[in-house]
Amino acid sequence: MKRSDLFHLLNQKVRLFSKELNDYLQQHNLYASQWTILYILIQNGSMTQTEIWQYLQVEAPTVTRTLTRMENSGWIVRKPGNDKRERIIVLTEEAKASLYPIQQSVEQFENDFTTHLTNNEEQELYRLLKKLGSERSINIDENE
Repeated sequence: MKRSDLFHLLNQKVRLFSKELNDYLQQHNLYASQWTILYILIQNGSMTQTEIWQYLQVEAPTVTRTLTRMENSGWIVRKPGNDKRERIIVLTEEAKASLYPIQQSVEQFENDFTTHLTNNEEQELYRLLKKLGSERSINIDENE
């Protein structure tokens, strides 16, 4: 096997996962990019916009556009931070009240997507994925 085959397959699986998750989330009027932000806010609590785009390793304008859509849909609010430029992203009460069925749907999707993996294989996949990437990525993961 060539290493390029491995990375091509990984890229294809990530694309498939994102496409199918988008399809699944349509019932909640969400996209995978929005769910990802909701997920990290659930896990970490309120975060600044900068913390979000750095955590996701996505360009700031991309995150800003997604946050604007989420704010317009009532999922989040942006509150002033410590300086004029900083914005803290907070889940709305309406979002918090709506999260349980969404989390259940995503969990069902993840179960369906990984149905052919044993628990040991899932744990091994997780361990291997954490090892991938630059030294910077590894250090970020270790801080979780």
